[in-house]
Amino acid sequence: MSIIGIIPARYASSRFPGKPLAMIKGKSMLQRVYEQAKKSSLLKDVIIATDDERIREHAATFGASVVITKAEHPSGTDRCYEAYTIYSKKFDYVLNIQGDEPFLHPEQIDSLAIACDDGVEIATQMIKCNNHDVLFDKGEVKIILNSNNEGLYFSRNVIPFIKGVDEKEWHLHYNYYRHVGMYVYRTDILEKLTRLLPSALEKAESLEQLRWLENGFKIKCIETSFDSHCVDTPEDIEKVLKLMGL
Repeated sequence: MSIIGIIPARYASSRFPGKPLAMIKGKSMLQRVYEQAKKSSLLKDVIIATDDERIREHAATFGASVVITKAEHPSGTDRCYEAYTIYSKKFDYVLNIQGDEPFLHPEQIDSLAIACDDGVEIATQMIKCNNHDVLFDKGEVKIILNSNNEGLYFSRNVIPFIKGVDEKEWHLHYNYYRHVGMYVYRTDILEKLTRLLPSALEKAESLEQLRWLENGFKIKCIETSFDSHCVDTPEDIEKVLKLMGL
């Protein structure tokens, strides 16, 4: 099974312009993500997909392969697919690596890559939610599973509702999981995903994976012990450094 890791990297972020080039203790965020991804034992290759020449030039300084994509992609999924089609080599799966997690664990990538076989269309990760405040944080996406650990639904609200139990104790009565946003797609499935029109549920929750579920695709959910530490704003850099003890 051959898997390529693709790091989508946009310069024009509304909340943090130039985010991939932000310096974190002597290295750019993009370089840190790339170097962590290269430590994975299961990725055959790692490339960066960007629409910006500044990012391409910077990536060249640390030896990364870069594919220039169109600027107007609505999501990292679409950017990954275009980069894959441009890149000359062929792979069975594409693993979409978040470009704003500078301290990503290579083991986290490998645990998702292990899930890949011919029967898996899409896979992603989840982590158990054992805290009331996190559970009710609408910025955290919760996952409802079927008996095969495939996603039935993703929501910013808490599902299921537990009747007759104080909300502060819900996490003690049900195994809630929240989404850790890294995906791996079988390449033929990835092509189909990019052809889908935005769906009603996707627009309601602002979650592109709901478009996939509405159209009948299956998303395997793999439990991980590694939490995600995303950088969305300049202030988040210091927060992430503190979380990592750096």
